[in-house]
Amino acid sequence: MSMKLPTRAENYSSWYNELVKRAELAQHSATKGSMVIKPYGFSIWESMQSDLDRRFKETGHVNAYFPLLIPKSFLSKEADHVEGFAMECAVVTHHRLMPDPEGGVMVDPEAKLEEEYIIRPTSETIIWNTYRDWIQSYRDLPLLINQWCNVMRWELRTRLFLRTSEFLWQEGHTAHATKAEAEEETLKILDIYADFAENFLGIPVIKGLKPEHEKFPGAVDTYCIEALMQDGKALQAGTSHFLGQNFAKAFDVTFLGKDNRSEFVWATSWGVSTRLVGALIMAHSDDSGLILPPSVAPIQVVIIPLGNKPEEKERVMNAAAKLRLNLKEKGIRVKLDDDDNRRPGWKFAQYELQGVPLRVVIGPRDLDRDLLEITRRDTKEKSSMPLNGAPENIKSLLEKVQESIYRKAKDFRTQNSHSADTYEEFKQIIHEKGGFVYSHWDGTTETAEKIKEETKATIRCIPLDDNAEEGRCIYSGKPSPRRVVFAKAY
Repeated sequence: MSMKLPTRAENYSSWYNELVKRAELAQHSATKGSMVIKPYGFSIWESMQSDLDRRFKETGHVNAYFPLLIPKSFLSKEADHVEGFAMECAVVTHHRLMPDPEGGVMVDPEAKLEEEYIIRPTSETIIWNTYRDWIQSYRDLPLLINQWCNVMRWELRTRLFLRTSEFLWQEGHTAHATKAEAEEETLKILDIYADFAENFLGIPVIKGLKPEHEKFPGAVDTYCIEALMQDGKALQAGTSHFLGQNFAKAFDVTFLGKDNRSEFVWATSWGVSTRLVGALIMAHSDDSGLILPPSVAPIQVVIIPLGNKPEEKERVMNAAAKLRLNLKEKGIRVKLDDDDNRRPGWKFAQYELQGVPLRVVIGPRDLDRDLLEITRRDTKEKSSMPLNGAPENIKSLLEKVQESIYRKAKDFRTQNSHSADTYEEFKQIIHEKGGFVYSHWDGTTETAEKIKEETKATIRCIPLDDNAEEGRCIYSGKPSPRRVVFAKAY
């Protein structure tokens, strides 16, 4: 099979789908709408998981695990929640199969569950039902819990990593004694997500508040980080929700305060998912394959030895093995590819496809000059490096690659961020350029829906760092206190 991918300019969607498959990240499953995450793709997710888990624990959060199945009656306890997720729920109705007289198996009609179960689309309901038993006094608060798990939301149109019926994520669920503490937690997590996206994944993001009609079902406020992909579409990369007392009231979770009065608990929930793997691909990669920031790359450096003659091969392999050991001692994830069954050209193309940040080639002539040949994946720049001091210099170069990848993505976002003061100007930018468009909006759901219907652009967020600027809504002409961010989105 040819290693050549479709180009982004020819067909962005085909480029993405083919890259996910050929880079061995994931594949479609026999289970409709779900995916198999392959080892290389799962390694990327594990890197994300490890870094986020460290960040959560450093801020006092601990991990727990809650059931996959949720009693159906729980979902109806919070009205907005059930309305928001009802169309996406998979329902378990029976607990046993039996032989089918015509062959195969069938559901045993006598094994119908007394109460049906929902396969969790998210876990607020089962968790808050549990918290009722855990929280009695202000001494039990705050409760800072996270879980790593899978969820299911029945999707009609799926795309690997970006939108699948089953996906992996983390979901935090915290309980607090005061509104101020819960709001502070919501924004603290938003900051963690933004820092993680920018400094670990190399993806610049806008922190913002979702408009009322885009809130998480059951939330008082939903905050998000929004990223821009190379095709000019936005991708919601993470959300943090201030839930107020909605779920505490729905599940009767109260605590006895210091004043001996009973009060409802204040809550938050927040999450990011394997959708971030898709974001990583679309924010950085090129027509030759993945470009991975060193922080998240399963292999940061690949060493490829050259040499055919036995005496050359032994000498080269000794140098390559020593370099591998020295790089490992520096904490660098390194692979020495000494597979004789693959030609060097095939290896070069494969590691380029898989986005390995640095490729090191060692051959007899390189050793004669005490040099290494190094190729950067992000720029494809090839250079020579002295063998002496190479581990330190390679570590430094990886840091430069990380910075360069982020800077390139940020420059792209800057070049594709626009302001529009009229609806005609807005439509022209959305249809011809794409990207983020900062425009005034009158604050009504009706206007937002009309703009979406006519242009397919949605309000991604109300930026938190945007100064107030009075103006007129581009659609209705009504007063507007600030610009919001519009874009077409995944």
